[in-house]
Amino acid sequence: MSLLIEENRSLRAFNTFAVDACARYFTEAHDDNEVREALAAAQRLGLPLRVLGGGSNLLLTQDVEALVLRLNSRGIRLLADDGQQVVLEVEAGEPWHPFVLHSLELGLAGLENLSLIPGTVGAAPIQNVGAYGVEISDVFAGLTALDRTTGKLCEFDAATCAFAYRDSLFKQQGGRFIILRVRFALQRTASLRLEYGPLRQRLQQMGVEQPTPRDVSEAVCAIRREKLPDPQVLGNAGSFFKNPLVSPVQADELRQRYPGLVAYPQTDGRIKLAAGWLIEQAGWKGYREGDAAVHGLQALVLVNHGEASGRQILMLAQRIQADIAARFGVELEIEPNVI
Repeated sequence: MSLLIEENRSLRAFNTFAVDACARYFTEAHDDNEVREALAAAQRLGLPLRVLGGGSNLLLTQDVEALVLRLNSRGIRLLADDGQQVVLEVEAGEPWHPFVLHSLELGLAGLENLSLIPGTVGAAPIQNVGAYGVEISDVFAGLTALDRTTGKLCEFDAATCAFAYRDSLFKQQGGRFIILRVRFALQRTASLRLEYGPLRQRLQQMGVEQPTPRDVSEAVCAIRREKLPDPQVLGNAGSFFKNPLVSPVQADELRQRYPGLVAYPQTDGRIKLAAGWLIEQAGWKGYREGDAAVHGLQALVLVNHGEASGRQILMLAQRIQADIAARFGVELEIEPNVI
């Protein structure tokens, strides 16, 4: 066996909240064979296997009684190029933002709005990661995953992934599939998505009248750096709550009470509310309990100022959920996976 399995390994360095939880056992896989070895090792140990990517969408509230597998595979391959559309296949362990930058260096468009999102490529489809009007499903060309129930490799297209807002088959059937490789359909001719006001404003501030994908990426990075704390400096998992979807009737009722309500109509007729706006209106922005806090610049982000436990962060989140439900009649759903 080529796997190195460590016992009682701290996971602090492997989750962006910097929560100091411990894995009963820990290992890393660099290819498909090592993933299979990890599955076999977990079975021998009589423990579940928990897969870890970049740890950027994770809140650990206790030690993990499992074999924790960190996917560390690398590789980017060109699968197809018809002169306009290019299909790239990317190993699950590739860090997301460097991959986005690589696609831009190749002159390809499609991922620019998703710049500076933490985490790995393999984790991105699970949440159908999205930002500034673009989601993974918009550029998705397929993926390869290992079915843990059968041990077989499975191929998925967009339809079988059942993508929805911050959701997918892989989230609904949590733990069944281990995503190994993801394929993206990118374009040589850009069709930029600039619907979000802050993005257009930033490009104007940059003096860019005819933006390129690289310009959009730079604008997105600048906005994210201003609003979101660097996990290397202040522990966080980015947006902690999903933007809630409500009916037009409920949105109109809220707008009558709160004329400044930030809301976006959706194609299915529902209205998406800005969770950060709701939390800020309720007075939580900048609130702190010990080292668990709401970020002072972006109310949608919960942070760890140093020694907060995952349980303390979760308790703060639950207090915010209860308050928003009482004030606005809106249920906030936690975005990170809670263990």
